Amino acid sequence: MRFPYEQETKGIVVRVYPAFSQDHSDPEAHRYFWTYTIEIANRGDRVVQLLRRHWRITDANGQTQEVIGDGVVGEQPTLGPGERFRYTSGAPLPTPSGMMAGAYLMTDSTGRKFEVAIPAFSLDLPDARPAVN
Repeated sequence: MRFPYEQETKGIVVRVYPAFSQDHSDPEAHRYFWTYTIEIANRGDRVVQLLRRHWRITDANGQTQEVIGDGVVGEQPTLGPGERFRYTSGAPLPTPSGMMAGAYLMTDSTGRKFEVAIPAFSLDLPDARPAVN
């Protein structure tokens, strides 16, 4: 796994580890596939629950696709103070590079809803220099 992209919002830390998936890619057909593992850590003092996700996936041609839905990988995880949740998902692109960014809609134990930023991260071939720092 490459180095993580990391961002903290209101005590919630999101780390992203992207990786190119050669097995699911077909460059001749302009199909490139990346997996990404995300770790969400609750550094706050309240229980939180992830309700929704909102992704912006942009290919090297500047075409952006938005993905909005409930939870992640079929779950709406609840995290107590000090707890972590980790999952892996994937994204196809028609170009050999791109980027993703987004946000999670969370709620805390008082019922207050808030957004947590997912840091922008590069989708790059293994030998390419990352485009997002």
